[in-house]
Parts: sequence; C-alpha cells; structure tokens
Amino acid sequence: MQESKLEFDPVALRKKYRIERDKRLRRDGNQQYLSVSGEFSNYVDDPHIEQEIKREPLTDTTQVIIIGGGFGGLIAAARLSQAGVGSIRVVEKGGDFGGTWYWNRYPGAACDTESYIYLPLLEELGYMPKAKYAHGPEILAHSQNIGRKFGLYENACFQTEVTELVWDELTCHWIVHTNRGDAMRARFIVMSNGPLNRPKLPGIDGIKDYQGHTFHTSRWDYEYTGGGPEGDLNRLTDKKVGVIGTGATGVQCIPHLGAAAKALYVFQRTPSSIDVRDNRPTDPQWAASLAPGWHKQRMDNFNTLTSGGIVEEDLVKDGWTEIIRNLISMANYRGKGLDRGEIARLMELADFQKMEQIRNRVDQWVEDPEVAEALKPYYRQFCKRPCFHDDYLQTYNRPNVQLIDTQGKGVEKITDSGVVANGQTYDVDCIIFATGFEVGTDYTRRAGYDLIGRQGLRLSEKWADGLQTLHGLHCRNFPNLFIMSTGQAGFTTNFPTAMDETAQHIGYIINQCVERGMTSIEPTQEAEDAWVREIISLARIGAAFQEDCTPGYYNNEGQPDPRSARNSSYGRGPNPFFRKMAAWRAAGDMQGLELR
Repeated sequence: MQESKLEFDPVALRKKYRIERDKRLRRDGNQQYLSVSGEFSNYVDDPHIEQEIKREPLTDTTQVIIIGGGFGGLIAAARLSQAGVGSIRVVEKGGDFGGTWYWNRYPGAACDTESYIYLPLLEELGYMPKAKYAHGPEILAHSQNIGRKFGLYENACFQTEVTELVWDELTCHWIVHTNRGDAMRARFIVMSNGPLNRPKLPGIDGIKDYQGHTFHTSRWDYEYTGGGPEGDLNRLTDKKVGVIGTGATGVQCIPHLGAAAKALYVFQRTPSSIDVRDNRPTDPQWAASLAPGWHKQRMDNFNTLTSGGIVEEDLVKDGWTEIIRNLISMANYRGKGLDRGEIARLMELADFQKMEQIRNRVDQWVEDPEVAEALKPYYRQFCKRPCFHDDYLQTYNRPNVQLIDTQGKGVEKITDSGVVANGQTYDVDCIIFATGFEVGTDYTRRAGYDLIGRQGLRLSEKWADGLQTLHGLHCRNFPNLFIMSTGQAGFTTNFPTAMDETAQHIGYIINQCVERGMTSIEPTQEAEDAWVREIISLARIGAAFQEDCTPGYYNNEGQPDPRSARNSSYGRGPNPFFRKMAAWRAAGDMQGLELR
C-alpha cells in the first residue's frame, strides 16, 4: 500500500490524531473519577430489589465459594458442577444472577458481540438467541436459566457483599466475611468480580450541589423516566435531560432519550466510532442446521480472526471480524517477509482507511455539518471500544436534541440547576451519568474487599506495584484461590470465551487436588516470578500504540502507568494462551504449583 495512492493524507491524520489526543490529556488520569461510596453510595443502591432477603448469618462450610453471579461466576459454577466438584455456593451482591446484565437495564442495552457466541452454554441449555444481537432482558433471562439448569439457586447468597476473605492456616479453608454477618468457610475460592462492576462518577466541580434528579445508567431509574428496557420513556415528555458520556452505554440509550425528552443535551468529551450494526432475527432454518459442537467452533473462529489469524470462512461476520479482516487484507503483509516496522506502517494505513469510512458514515446520516464534524472520531480504531448502532447518529437530527461538544475538555462544572460546558449553563431537570465503570483502579478497590493470606499478607499489599500471578489465576501466599480476570491471562473481545476456558481449567485443578488428597495449592515463587517476566516481555509490543491513543480506560486515561505492562493480558493472544493451558493440563504434573 503506497501512501501516494491513498485517498487521504496519513501525515495530516497523524497530526490531527495527536492534536485531538493532547486536548484530552489530564494530569489527574484515573483520579478524575469519584468513588461511589460515602455521600455518593446512593449511586450503587439496587433499584431492582422488590423485597429484602431475610436470613441468619452463615457459618457453614462449602467446597467452593464463587464470588460474583455474572457470566464468569455462572460459567464457573456450571463447569465445576459438570466436573463433579462438590458443594458450590455463589455469593452475589445483586438480587439475582446476571452480573452486568442484572445491573445495566438502561433502555437499548444489548450485547455488541454476536449473541450466538456471547451468550454462554447455549448448547448445554438447548437455547438459541432470538436475534444476532440479544437485548438486555433476554441476556438476563438466560443468566437466570443457567442458574436453574445447574441448581445454583438453592445454595446461592443474594443481596450479599463480601467484606473480607481470611485464610485459616489451621484448617486450610478460607473464611468469607460479608455485610450480612456471615463467616462462611470454603476450601476453594473463585473470584469472579467482573471487569465492569463498579460505576464511576466524574469528579466535576459542583457535582454535590445539583438539586435536580440524577442517576447512573447502571442503576436506571424507570420510576422517573417511565418506560422500560425497550424504551417508551413516557415520563420525560416535559423534562429537559442532560447526559454526560458518549461511550458504549451512551450510544445505546441516547436514541431512546432523544425520542422521549422535551429537550436532550448530550455532553461529549470524545466521540465514539459508530459502525453498522444491522441486527436481524435468528433464521430458524440456519439454527436447525447446526451440528453438535457448533458453539465452540464459532467462538474459536471468532477468536482466531479477532487475534489477526486466518480462517477459511468468517462464521460470525459481524462488525468486529469485519474490522480485523479489513485491516489484514488492506495491509496485505502476510507471506512477504516484512519486518515488524513495515507491518506496523501498513496496519496504520489500513486503520486510517477504516476510520475514514467511519467518519464518512457520520456525514451520510447527520444533517448539520457542524454537528457531524463534532461526532467524527479522530483516533485509531482500537484506542476506544468500537460501537455499532443504526439509530445513534440520526438522533442528532431531532430538533429537541443538542450535542454539546466540549472539545475534549469535558463538563466544566455542575450548578444547583444544571450543567456548565463551554462557558454556557444548561438548566436541566435530570442529569444521567453514562460514565462507565472503574477499570484502571486497584483490584481490591473494584472488588470492594481485601484478602488476607498466609502470615497476614494482604492482596492489596502484594499487588501494590502490579499483579503477581501464575497464569493470571493463582497467587503465591493465597492458597486455594482462583482469580477470573483478564490480567496476566487470556483476553478476547468475546470475554465469555475466556471465562469458559478459565472455568474448565479451574475444574481440572480442583479435581486433581481432591484425587491427590491435597489440602492446599499455590504457585511456587519461581513459577510466579517467571510468569510475570513473560507477561511484561510480551506486553511491550503494544506500549507505543497505547501512548499515542486518545485517553480512555484502555490506556489508563492517557497516563503512563509503570504497572500497565505487568497488569496486561497474555501478549500472544487468546488462542495461544488457551493452547498453553491445555498443554499444561495434558502434561499432568501441575507444573509451577506447590501442593501440600
């Protein structure tokens, strides 16, 4: 691909990208967000609980306690049950299973990865999603069906938050303390807190002064807006509404707000990239033609493509695989013996071309040229999570909808009656924070509890300078503990796939412990240190890309973090990581683990 033959100027785009990035850089990085605790704790209240569960504190013993009832916890419980592991209990702070989909019930909520690979355990449940992209209520119902299928409701503890985990060296059990006065015991702990579970608020000056109504999208207030997850927000017809945030959540709920509110002000710091979604009902003939094993085959096919691999056929054919296929085909570097620098140059040009398509799409749908220009994203495709929607851009053609583009600065302050941006005050009846979740903060802060392992060592202390694990799963001095996370493990855009692989790996290890009569397992110091070194060495490949990106949760809000390389996922990609774990199991010697 020769730069002289391109329909755009790469030099000019690089300059434009850098200018737009620099507008958004802030010294405070992740510290710009407020913790949803203390006077802001109402932002994490559960609006879905109809009746509080009354029960006595538990002090019983369970073979495995899983913390978190979202997809990760459900998949872990299902796979452990299939593996014949003994008693299993899920502890969940919400009132039911579902995790992200229990909390996020905002209008328009839907998965942005194809539902045929995103929804877990489809073959086990004999279920086929209704459409290519499932909406929130269907995903929540599927989560509940997993709980029923594997008998998880009987022993679950809902409306229960873990406050501390303490290792009991004498009995080789974990003691799980909760806000319900529990001191339950477990031989093994699986932590599946989820990467997107703690809402974040922007630290805007005056946020405490606002006298109108306000809520976070992860705790949508239908009592105020009317309607439901499908929209029809009929109580907003006489309301002026302000939305702060235009990421993946904002993109999905803003069209419904625009269709209902008397006036809608959308406060934008950075525009999202909006590609075609093209949702459609599931073809029953296609569904009937699928052979056993289709689900894993389809997930593997997706992972291969989105990791830059080559497949004979793209089975998924969604926005994610289209992005990667275009990048690879336009760069056309395979088999040419090019060095890494030349491959990076070609990939950048292919990325420019794809983002030019995204920006041109804005012009196709937005009538006002000034508004269209403000909605165009100027950054590399994967600097921020790509969005796919067929109604978002058209929303700005509505006369009641106004885009307040802050030129990367964000909202200046909040008054008792509204929002100040670009020196102008917008009086609103309601402020909705579509500001996402904590990602770059410390693990124990996001989890909401700390762990005390051998000799009183706290996990927050051990991880003060970054993660230290073996395979992202085990941690020295924290025996019988399994961590389901992307850090130092396999990561894929379709995260439930990684959860499933991890859950099956955990099931194998627990069964080995039981069969061998072991009371505890943990990684050796040598194995843990070696794994951390491997993670750091592989992570350096993407450091320059992240530094050039516009600020966001992908790159720690544009702030270089010495822990980023250590905290990253396995750098060779998900499929090589999964193969590495399969080979580890096949060897059968539990290499790197100390068994007692």
